Amino acid sequence: MQRKMCSLFREVLPCDTVNRKILTESVESLSLDLSGISPLFVTWKTGRDKRLRGCIGTFSAMNLHSGLREYTLTSALKDSRFPPLTREELPKLFCSVSLLTNFEDAGDYLDWEVGVHGIRIEFVNEKGVKRTATYLPEVAKEQDWDQIQTIDSLLRKGGFKAPITSEFRKTIKLTRYRSEKVTISYAEYIASRQHCFQNGALHAPPLYNHYS
Repeated sequence: MQRKMCSLFREVLPCDTVNRKILTESVESLSLDLSGISPLFVTWKTGRDKRLRGCIGTFSAMNLHSGLREYTLTSALKDSRFPPLTREELPKLFCSVSLLTNFEDAGDYLDWEVGVHGIRIEFVNEKGVKRTATYLPEVAKEQDWDQIQTIDSLLRKGGFKAPITSEFRKTIKLTRYRSEKVTISYAEYIASRQHCFQNGALHAPPLYNHYS
């Protein structure tokens, strides 16, 4: 993660070209090497307590230039758990990009480490339908969950509604992975743009003044 990107916050708000530009630019302000391909997730959080505001990604390896732009918008506008982000929320936002690496088939549903691995589970629900769900590596640690609590929460996230038993957990197919994660706040994005202006790299006013 070494090349400077200058555009994540730039691409989110569909009714406002300026704010879409801000949301994309903020992601591109992150220190990432965009020369390759990788599975990725984009996560939006808000406020001092950094409440989740959107998180969507893909396990398919994507060109990072196009993948970041696509999932910046998708996670901000189309996460079904939340309403779309609004202009008024910009000053309180944090955006993280996670590049997923080191995928491994686990020996069983406990063959992973809290705070180290992200996990993706496959299971057959009570209606006989195959479902999948994932948590990024930081989720279990942030929630102070142990492995069982994480697995059970992930089953519910994936839509499993029946009682969860130890025997059912043994039927889960689990893939573990790691991630390289970088985060930028809206305030940091604005500061980076102001720094560029002061050094003569840009010759236009900031796209959005978050103090107004």
